[in-house]
Amino acid sequence: MHTLVIFSFLSVALVACVNSAYPPPCDSEIYCTGPILHQVQKAKLFDDDKYFVDMKLRETPDVVLSAFRNLSNASPDSTVPPSKLQEFISTYFEKPGTEFEPWTPPDWHDKPKFLGGIADGELRTWAEKIHNLWKSLGRKMVSGVKDHPELYSQIYSPHPVVVPGGRFRELYYWDSYWVINGLLLSEMTATAHGMIRNFLDLVNRYGFVPNGGRIYYERRSQPPFLTAMVESYYQATKDKEFLRAALPSLEQEYRFWMQNRSVAVEVNGTEHVLNRYHVQVGLPRPESYTDDLELAEGLTDDRKEQLWMDLKAGAESGWDFTSRWYMDGDGHKNGTLGETRTSQILPADLNALLCLNEKTLASFHRILGDLDAAALYEQTAARRLEAIESVLWDAERGAWFDYSLVNHSKHFEFYPSNLAPVWAQCYSRPEMAEKAVKYLKGSGALQFPNGVPTSLVESGQQWDYPNAWPPLQHMLIHGLSKLPSEDANELAFDLAQRWIKTNWLAYMKYEAMFEKYDVNGDGKPGGGGEYEVQLGFGWTNGVALQLLDQYGPGLVSGSRRVSPGLLLPLVLSAALRLR
Repeated sequence: MHTLVIFSFLSVALVACVNSAYPPPCDSEIYCTGPILHQVQKAKLFDDDKYFVDMKLRETPDVVLSAFRNLSNASPDSTVPPSKLQEFISTYFEKPGTEFEPWTPPDWHDKPKFLGGIADGELRTWAEKIHNLWKSLGRKMVSGVKDHPELYSQIYSPHPVVVPGGRFRELYYWDSYWVINGLLLSEMTATAHGMIRNFLDLVNRYGFVPNGGRIYYERRSQPPFLTAMVESYYQATKDKEFLRAALPSLEQEYRFWMQNRSVAVEVNGTEHVLNRYHVQVGLPRPESYTDDLELAEGLTDDRKEQLWMDLKAGAESGWDFTSRWYMDGDGHKNGTLGETRTSQILPADLNALLCLNEKTLASFHRILGDLDAAALYEQTAARRLEAIESVLWDAERGAWFDYSLVNHSKHFEFYPSNLAPVWAQCYSRPEMAEKAVKYLKGSGALQFPNGVPTSLVESGQQWDYPNAWPPLQHMLIHGLSKLPSEDANELAFDLAQRWIKTNWLAYMKYEAMFEKYDVNGDGKPGGGGEYEVQLGFGWTNGVALQLLDQYGPGLVSGSRRVSPGLLLPLVLSAALRLR
């Protein structure tokens, strides 16, 4: 049985059937499509398009739709004036946030053990404050979301969640990997368990994990970190029964990515299967409706649909948005946001993550005693590794690069994702990792005092220079720290010190954690993109706590410096803890 299932994932025939496992699109004529969404968002009644699609209905959808039809019929050209639209919204909608009730995680306590390993007193006090933020980011849904789902855009989750913060009022997929790791450090095992259960429930409902907990996200996912979440939880608890219960859902999600997000490419006469982000919904994103409409102005209908699909694929990548996804009509690596072509790129980090998932699924089967299934997942990981090295690895430059499906070539610009296989330990020879460290040192990305930028291109988009993002910092640092090289370990410590410094300085200035930071300004929040920088912030907190735990004996606050004589022993100690 396992043989048929696993090998069918990678068959070229199955890859061609890209729509086979799609769930139906969101069919809400209020939150996802239709004249209410179109007119309200075009009228720009709110500073953020997401505000409207997060509002709760006061009446059932049919009542609201009927009332809007009557209002439209009384208006010239069926266009409702802004003042009437505002009155309509006040009558039929409630402000966002009413779907939650106050909730403090019951497993929170004030002195988790990891705090004792932080030598710097100022950093230890700060870590206590970060730990305290879990209480402000906890959310529990009111029973009405379950009893009357038609009144909400919120997808019901049975267990309370820790949200990112700010405009992100609901659970988000890849954010939660770093949140859960932070919760486990904070000894909030029950809260982490509940969050993972929510994601497993979403897989059982949709076949995959949506981008976030809203119905307008129902056709797109995010980087598939659920298997890694379960691995973190298992390492913390050794709960085999939970692992056994979770495994079918993890395999179901893996099938989704192989059936709906994979493509066969031929290199040097050999066909390989790799994955991409790909969302086949040619409509504006409801939460960024006017941005998408305006960006597509003047395009043909076909080109509009393709752009909107690729913008959704960019959102699915988590990197929304970046020059990384730009390609002009000839497939060359330039252009603007309007030339986003995410679905035509095979990303190095997505494929590294799926390689890690395959290895982890193999280990889960081995732990549970199914050696045949473990061997088959190990074989799929081996084929993935061969594909990554054949298609994405560049021996001359010493890193892994995104691959264009348009002109069948690699994109050689710098992104931290070029080293993702080091983090995933998805490479076949030690010298590849050594070359990757050399590549990083020569890339120009280490010259900044407050982190590694997301690219070296200043496009105005938030996933580009000068912004540095917590998950990318952690993946880079964690990958370097696992290498059997003093040089790589010292670099990991240096990057951890830079990142903690900028997070700490920003907290001293603003008493807040931010979703991203500027690599040039000590404690300066990031900027750019479609919305203002957000406070909170779930994954920033999780990454900071992990680095404070890993390097606690050696990290210092922004006002102090570590003694060079103490650096090497501290770095080696932190590296050994990971092996």
